Amino acid sequence: MAPGVTAVLLAAGESSRMGQPKPLLPWGDVPLARYQVEALAEASVRAIVVVLGPTTVDAAAHLEGIDGIRTVVNHRAPEGKTTSVRLGVSQVAEDAEGILLLAVDQPRTASIMRRVIDAHLSGDALITHPTYAGRGGHPIVFHASLAPELLAVTEERQGIREVVSRHMDRLQRVEIDDPMVRLDLNTLDDYRAALAQYGLRQ
Repeated sequence: MAPGVTAVLLAAGESSRMGQPKPLLPWGDVPLARYQVEALAEASVRAIVVVLGPTTVDAAAHLEGIDGIRTVVNHRAPEGKTTSVRLGVSQVAEDAEGILLLAVDQPRTASIMRRVIDAHLSGDALITHPTYAGRGGHPIVFHASLAPELLAVTEERQGIREVVSRHMDRLQRVEIDDPMVRLDLNTLDDYRAALAQYGLRQ
């Protein structure tokens, strides 16, 4: 398989503020986890690692039939998101060129993800992320050389923020005229507002 960007989709959270597992929330005609994986595949990522947790493992059944996916279960998910980052990154092949990190509650279109990936692969930045109206968004793509740093993130040191802040001089921002790059479905109200904004039914 040719080198490229491997995506790590973080879907192990307990969804306590949402009140139901986020990976299984309907987004269009499919569960949110499948929507994200299909969008990543359409964006031509090399491979996709989906990190599930004890409360979201049922989402694996909705990911069948999509090539290039590997699911892993993070039994330490209650300890924080960094445990999922470390587990996901540990599954990335050594010859990958980049690592895309995205949470399952941050739905993005394939076109958004492709623009960020293309910008990263065509430039010399260590980290690339989209912005909307000058404000940072997701997904974030890291150069593969940063894998050791991602494998060392902790909750106490603010997770991937520490890695980003360490390399601000090699950070590339990609301005995208779509507020979706900042969309984050933390609560049921967030989810309902997003469905209305994007013309989707619950």
